[in-house]
Amino acid sequence: MKIVIGADHAGYRLKEEIKTFVAGLGHEVTDMGTQNEESVDYPDFASAVCEKVASGEADKGILLCGTGIGMSIAANKIPGIRCALVHDLFSAKATREHNDTNVLAMGERVVGPGIAQEITRLWLETEFSEGPRHQNRVGKVRSLEEKYSLHP
Repeated sequence: MKIVIGADHAGYRLKEEIKTFVAGLGHEVTDMGTQNEESVDYPDFASAVCEKVASGEADKGILLCGTGIGMSIAANKIPGIRCALVHDLFSAKATREHNDTNVLAMGERVVGPGIAQEITRLWLETEFSEGPRHQNRVGKVRSLEEKYSLHP
């Protein structure tokens, strides 16, 4: 899979860990920055990652910041993105099975590298269930996105 990853300054160290981990799982990883711990604005990196996912240039995206909250909010403003903020294994699996998420957000100040790696592995390995009820619900989310999109 092609995975694109990005972080702000507060998620930089975890990004470096997860980038190496994901590459070690055999995935192609593209790093959209940031490249150090100097203060930057998280929406810039959320959009850089999510535009690649939404366009199909990447299969999935991973976003990291201090809490993951800002990244997930920014990511979900981009049409075609279903980003979940995840800090536990149950949610990592459920968000793929039930919501067909294509972007994962985590917070460096919330999870350590070990659990972040396990969340990432499980999220990448879990398939969307594609059961009728889940397809219907994801379809309704897409309809909301179309209804409220500023760009018809």
